[in-house]
Amino acid sequence: MSNPKVVVYTSDDCTNCDRVITKLSEWEVEFEERNITRNREYFKELQSKKVYGTPATFIDEEKVLGFQERKLKRTLGIQYEDRFLNTDAMNFS
Repeated sequence: MSNPKVVVYTSDDCTNCDRVITKLSEWEVEFEERNITRNREYFKELQSKKVYGTPATFIDEEKVLGFQERKLKRTLGIQYEDRFLNTDAMNFS
């Protein structure tokens, strides 16, 4: 996915919001943060999307609710290593 539009709805004192912002920054993903605590219009905008909690990340209109690192990576097209997958262990012969 090249240059997706990423919008993250956050609120004050939200640990998972901070985690989403930190990961997106680590992955060098450009995003717009919309804090619903500080801006009532953002709050109404989020409610119009039938979402009532933060963090809520929209990646080209696909939503990722809460902090879901694997789903964020998958939706952004970022490769991730599955620490539970061992290809040698999959050979059962």
